[in-house]
Amino acid sequence: MSDLILNNKESFVMDSIWGTLYTSARENLTFLDFDDDIKIVARSDWNKEKVALICGGGSGHEPAHAGFVGKGMLTAAVCGDLFAAPSVDAVLNAILHVTGDAGCLVIIKNYTGDRLNFGLAVEKAKEMGRNVDLIVVGDDISIPGNPQPRGIAGTVLVQKVAGYVAESGGSLEDVKQAAIDANDKTASIGVALKSCSLPGESNDRIAQGKAELGLGIHGEAGIETIDLPKAKELVATMISKLVDANSLSDNAILINNLGGLSPIEMNIVAKEVVESELGHHAKLIVSGALMTAIDMKGFSISSIQLNDEITKALMSEVETAAWPGAVVRREVPVTNCQNQITKNTFMPSYDEETAQVLYKVCQTIIDIEAELNHLDSIVGDGDTGSTFAAGARKVLAQLEAKQLPLQDKAKLLTTIADCLTSVMGGSSGVLLSIMFTAAGRDFELNGSLPKSLQAGLGQMMAYGGAKPGDRTMIDALHPALEAWIQEGFVAAIEAAQAGAESTVAMTSAKAGRSSYLNSDSLSGTKDPGAFAVEKVFSQF
Repeated sequence: MSDLILNNKESFVMDSIWGTLYTSARENLTFLDFDDDIKIVARSDWNKEKVALICGGGSGHEPAHAGFVGKGMLTAAVCGDLFAAPSVDAVLNAILHVTGDAGCLVIIKNYTGDRLNFGLAVEKAKEMGRNVDLIVVGDDISIPGNPQPRGIAGTVLVQKVAGYVAESGGSLEDVKQAAIDANDKTASIGVALKSCSLPGESNDRIAQGKAELGLGIHGEAGIETIDLPKAKELVATMISKLVDANSLSDNAILINNLGGLSPIEMNIVAKEVVESELGHHAKLIVSGALMTAIDMKGFSISSIQLNDEITKALMSEVETAAWPGAVVRREVPVTNCQNQITKNTFMPSYDEETAQVLYKVCQTIIDIEAELNHLDSIVGDGDTGSTFAAGARKVLAQLEAKQLPLQDKAKLLTTIADCLTSVMGGSSGVLLSIMFTAAGRDFELNGSLPKSLQAGLGQMMAYGGAKPGDRTMIDALHPALEAWIQEGFVAAIEAAQAGAESTVAMTSAKAGRSSYLNSDSLSGTKDPGAFAVEKVFSQF
């Protein structure tokens, strides 16, 4: 079964249309209700003084085409069922509703169902005396020499050019010729790592680690299956095909999300496209989810050769919900800065007793790495041991290289803090670094190691938000430091053991990853951080 959020297959498209209209920031859209299955979104501010533009086809390509209805682009969009051309009656009603004396141009993508249904509707409209014409967009260049190339995302560029000419007051002949010229100058190619989901169907045709190059926008198989390369190589392959099919001269590029790419992936694609051979000749860039294939994990690249009129058309303002605007290609603005963060400076010094204590602490953490990871795999994400051990190895390496200020405890504490943040990921490194940084600052004032560590722990709790009883390392560390100050170090060892043991019976956590787990996952398991504190204290 496919993974789609829907009510049912029958209402899939209509529910989407209503959602589009509910959430559109533009108040110039209306649904044309013919009291049947016809689904048309049109301009509510249309007065028929200029050439009307109609586009449409099967649904599933949102925001195309209803998202491009508005001043400067489409007058109406005729929506078919999922990946199915709308009926002749639906198209004809749209034409009759929007066409005035200036006429109407119908723009469709090159698929058999669209050509037949839209074509017949246009012929019927002509018989009824309407001044209407049609052009077919075929921008897909994945099959060289294909006499019937498919229409894909480049269709949006054709609509934008035609919309500009229509809004500028051009005649139907002017608008049609502009659309034809734009189509002739446009080339597109797509790729997908995973096909689209369809209600009740699987989308696992493309194997892990593979990609289909030159696929359509209805889940059709690609022209060839390739091993998924790095982003730069994938984009370069697609760009080379576009360059072979289209001019390398001044162009605009449209980078289209087919529906399933995350924003970070689209940003990576955009970076590689703009830095490509074609990108260096680009004057304008358009990017976004403009013509999707439901949730297809992939993207397409379109290029259009520019002249003055096409450039004006792409840069012109529109009143639509989905056109993202074209931006002028530019180099990334970079501001050269000087790092103003000053690291702690110190003279390395040696103290045998301090060295032995530090060695024992670090080695203990390293020795229990696997055990900590195992505990954390039960109550967290399984990396506490590796994270703590990374910090311990860093400090141990500094110790063995005699690069630590062992005779200056304040500087030693802050140096340890810097070591931990440099290698420990997640929150653990930051929290421990906060503790040791604050402890170093406090040691300068009172010269007491347990009191300084207690002051550091206070800052850790203040920033981290955890406190005793929240099932963290604090449940062992807090009582151990209290006991050390009040009763001596032997009492601190016993307090650390008791504190760690207390976490076994805690069935809820209020901090850390354990706070996302239920009581069954936590019951009977010692907190990894508290266990680490217990083991360190028990070595002395």
